[in-house]
Amino acid sequence: MIIGTAGHIDHGKTALVKALTGIDADRLPEEKRRGITIDLGFAPLTLDGIGVVGVVDVPGHEDFVRSMLVGASGIDLGLVVVAADEGVMPQTREHLLILELLQIPRLVVALTKSDLVDRDWLELVTADVSALLSERGLKSTPIVNCSSRTGAGLDELRKTLAVELGQTARRTHDDLFRMPVDRAFTVKGTGTVVTGTVWSGELAVDSVVTIQPAGTQSRVRRIEQHGSPSTEATAGSRAAIALASIEVSEVSRGCVLVGEPSWRPTTQFEAVITLDPDIATNLSARARLRLHAGSSEVGARLVLAGSSEAGTRSIARVSTDEPLTLRGGDRFVLRLPAPLRTIGGGVVIDPYARRRSLASVSRGQIDELTVSARSRLAWALDAEAQRGLTIADIPFRAGCTPAEAHIMVESAGAFSDTHNLFALRAVEQVMASVRRIVAEYEIKSPLNPGIPARTLRRFAGA
Repeated sequence: MIIGTAGHIDHGKTALVKALTGIDADRLPEEKRRGITIDLGFAPLTLDGIGVVGVVDVPGHEDFVRSMLVGASGIDLGLVVVAADEGVMPQTREHLLILELLQIPRLVVALTKSDLVDRDWLELVTADVSALLSERGLKSTPIVNCSSRTGAGLDELRKTLAVELGQTARRTHDDLFRMPVDRAFTVKGTGTVVTGTVWSGELAVDSVVTIQPAGTQSRVRRIEQHGSPSTEATAGSRAAIALASIEVSEVSRGCVLVGEPSWRPTTQFEAVITLDPDIATNLSARARLRLHAGSSEVGARLVLAGSSEAGTRSIARVSTDEPLTLRGGDRFVLRLPAPLRTIGGGVVIDPYARRRSLASVSRGQIDELTVSARSRLAWALDAEAQRGLTIADIPFRAGCTPAEAHIMVESAGAFSDTHNLFALRAVEQVMASVRRIVAEYEIKSPLNPGIPARTLRRFAGA
């Protein structure tokens, strides 16, 4: 399981990680010189009843929100750090919004530097943080007072983290393997090594992986998890993977390692979008935005279905400047390029969308599409109409395990052949068209024994 920090610059995220784990997550000389976190840092943390979990330390400065987004993607718990001597600050709010848009399942707030303030001030800051959480619908989020310098409250924080992670559903391992890459470097005697958080599935040593979006294949030479050699990388863990026959220039942050070679990148997908009410009303059609998904950041444009009310969710078609490796149910964040600001986000409902008219749908259907793989399958079936949905694509398009895809195909109430799945409505439309064509042919050519197959295909548009 993975914990990711969040919070304003100089609120003590890195110091707290060091106090909890004994590891200084600031690894770059520039970070040491400037005294601020610039890039992601990582450390293992042992929690009673949970075991070893990975901790991702993120930058708090507004110039490095893009790095924060990489660190926040794929985590199981957000550790929001607020300094007691300063209270809620701009990046506190933005980072909390990002965690909310990414639908991180659990949050814990650590009020650091509590030894620097008196009781009255601490109560005032606690009330301010509680009000912010209530405003976001996060009233039940635990708040723990602590000090990285004195160690006060750290045991309570560890216990709270263990309790919250204990209530978080563990990720299934019988899924398709995927790991967004957040670092790539060369190790002497080993070669190219990539690190990241394993989002789904598992990967064994000597397996073949595909590096998307380039589609380059490589063999896994070695795997480490939390600094120790391992025979496999599993969902919900940090992993370092040594790749054979790959130069470090061929893989970088933004690439994705996948185990299934048929998982293809996309530059156009459909999603449920939520936009900031202050921005949505003034956002011009097809305005250029920055889209963050996993460890990727790309330029993007939106086409909304009908007229979307500010602050409400809407179906949208998203076109990106560069390919992304997505599946149904993936979450992403949208930011304005200038001035830099987080304005919303969304959830993918079909990664391989075709260009078509987008009809407005009910709020209930939108709710279903964001959480239900079965609803996303029905959505994709409707989009493909007479073309049919490739059965092998269902785990990608619906966002489910291969086993779940098999069950859904059997219970979908759709027509399937060897490779494709068709909505019954589409099949009925085709059959009605065939009956009409046959009837018209018999009227025009009553002496012929039947309509030639080639003629039928031509008139049916097959």
